[in-house]
Amino acid sequence: MTTTAVTTTAVTTEPVHAEAAAATDPATAGATGPGSTADLERRIAEDPAAFRVLTGDRPTGPLHLGHYFGSLLNRVRLQDLGVDVIVLIPDYQVITDRDTADRLGEYTDGLLLDYLALGLDPARSTVFCHSAVPALNQLMLPFLSLVSVAELNRNPTVKDEIAHSRQSTVSGLMLTYPVHQAADILACKGNVVPVGRDQAPHLEVTRTIARRFNERYGRVFPEPDIMLSAAPLLLGTDGTKMSKSRANSIPLSATADETARLVKGATTDADRHITYDPDARPNVSSLVLLASLCLDRDPYEVAAEIGGGGAAALKRTVTDAVNGHLAPFRARRAEYAKDLAYVRSVLRAGNERANALAEATLDEVREAMGAFR
Repeated sequence: MTTTAVTTTAVTTEPVHAEAAAATDPATAGATGPGSTADLERRIAEDPAAFRVLTGDRPTGPLHLGHYFGSLLNRVRLQDLGVDVIVLIPDYQVITDRDTADRLGEYTDGLLLDYLALGLDPARSTVFCHSAVPALNQLMLPFLSLVSVAELNRNPTVKDEIAHSRQSTVSGLMLTYPVHQAADILACKGNVVPVGRDQAPHLEVTRTIARRFNERYGRVFPEPDIMLSAAPLLLGTDGTKMSKSRANSIPLSATADETARLVKGATTDADRHITYDPDARPNVSSLVLLASLCLDRDPYEVAAEIGGGGAAALKRTVTDAVNGHLAPFRARRAEYAKDLAYVRSVLRAGNERANALAEATLDEVREAMGAFR
């Protein structure tokens, strides 16, 4: 689902070929051997119709360039390969780190518009809302019995999310967020989950839950492999990780003028000569990288061309690159926005399909546990 408290992308088989999924250590998932990210990509390329992707974004604000290059383009790529793509809008999870779900309807419509404008095809991909699929929350109850409070407390990703939470105290929902996420993934029998390295601890909880359920009740779930993302990390305008909750992002839906204003306010440094050196000059290098991604060029070449032009020239280059790259997306988004009835019908159809999938999994869980009919 990417991306947010967590953005997760899960790949699953339908039917599930769990035997083909090798256990993956997050520390070695970027290697090239069996069970590695490269191996998983090879298997998907060989038989894309055997896989299903489950991914999601919390409706807490507009999607931004970090989401775009980090996960959104990959979803469209997998769809176009022939993979069945399912996108979750985890609306219930909005309140993991905030007291109210402000502007939920507006943000949900915005996500739908972004997905469609990016190229997700309702004939090949499915979008659904968490709150419309009760079976997801029913799965969370037995899953909670399979992990300890100590295990949840020491999850480093949860600790980071708590540090950036909008709440003065930590809610039980925040602490159990990884279990909630496990229900999302395992409801569709996910067996591969592409994530950034910082999100790997969450997926380890999913793997643990799947393994312990199978040991206790008999095999129902695959133990998901972790596919580490190679997407570049884009910094926000304040020099920290680009995030909706930190108010430092450049939204995909921003106008050209809004984009120019946001880029103009981005943090750089005192050295007028522009170079690409992510370690020594992270803020400048992130802007160079953003321009190079939009232009499909090497960041070192982009930096060399700007040279002594300074931060002003760098920001002009970034603004022009971003606005040029996103112009077709923004035009398509504006067209979809004229027909919100159609946009919302895509969600209703997705809710129906997701309910059928999750209910089937819940029936298997009940049968395996021998109770709770």
